[in-house]
Formats: sequence, C-alpha cells, structure tokens
Amino acid sequence: MFCPHCGQKQLSNEVRFCSSCGFHMNVVSDLLLTGGRLAYRQPTPVMRQLSPRQKGIRQGAMMMLSSLVIVPIVIFLGVAMLNLDGVLIPLAGSLCVMGGLLCMLYALFFESEFQPENLAPLAAYTPPPAAPPNYLGMPAAYTPALPPRQSTPVQSFRPPRYDTGELPQRPPSVTDHTTQLLDRRAEEPPKS
Repeated sequence: MFCPHCGQKQLSNEVRFCSSCGFHMNVVSDLLLTGGRLAYRQPTPVMRQLSPRQKGIRQGAMMMLSSLVIVPIVIFLGVAMLNLDGVLIPLAGSLCVMGGLLCMLYALFFESEFQPENLAPLAAYTPPPAAPPNYLGMPAAYTPALPPRQSTPVQSFRPPRYDTGELPQRPPSVTDHTTQLLDRRAEEPPKS
C-alpha cells in the first residue's frame, strides 16, 4: 500500500500512520476493504454517567416514591388480611419518606458533584502489534547485525612495552639523600 499523501510505500497494510509523513492510514485500509466506497460508521451513543451526588438524589427520590407502593401493601396485607395494628400504616409511610429525605440530604452535603472519568470499553481496546513498527523504512528481512568480514583485520599500532628493569636511572631526589642521613651512624663522617 502507498500513502496517498506523500507516496511512501508502506511495509504492511495494517499500519495506522504513514512512516514518512504521519498521514492516517486506517481510512485508506477501510477504502480498500469496501472497494473505494466510504463506509460511514454510526457513532455509538455515549451515556452520560451520573455524579455521586446525582445518584444519591435519585436514590432518595426513589425511596420517597416507594412509599406509594409500600403503604398500600401494608394496608391490604398487614391491616386488612392479618389484622395487624393500624399504626403500621403511618410508620411505613414515614420511614420511606424520611429515609428518602435523609438520603437526598446526605447526597447534597457530602457527595461529590464531579462525574467519574469515562473509561474506554473493552471492545475499543487494540492489542499491540506482534512486531515493533518499522519507522525507518528498512526491508522486512533486515537484521541489525554487522556484515560479514571482508578482509583480514589490520594490526593496529601498539607502542612497545618496556621491561621495568631496563628503565633508565633517574637522578636521586632530595628525599633519597635525607633517607641516607637517617641510615648513617653518629660516628661516620657525612658522605658528600
């Protein structure tokens, strides 16, 4: 496949960008698959996630609305059929309403108003390529090894090694003379 922008030959049809100019090549591969027709993709609708504060307010509202279901059940099952005390009716209603109100107040005062970050779905995950991308445009059979030896190696110049016993004698230093004075006995005359 060739890049339509700069004409650079691509090594593989699975490349996403041109190695020379950086042009997006995934559209070109889609064109080749569909025979030159653009296949428009319908964008997937993204559901907006609720913040923890909004979730808490909704839960509280649902608890308050559940009193519309729980109170009739208590009336018919508890009072009419089981002959329980009628005090259960206002108790069930007030528990649902007060519980929902407390849940809403907690969400308003203590929950965060920021939405959590949207995480990419697993279907959008693209695994890494099997081989690293070839950005330099080298042939596929290229191996980064040295070429075979063409000739015998040339000996490099090495300075000759000295035998330490053959080093020239240097004149004695000032400290050598001082050291000789320490070895002298008091009755010997000084050497000049």
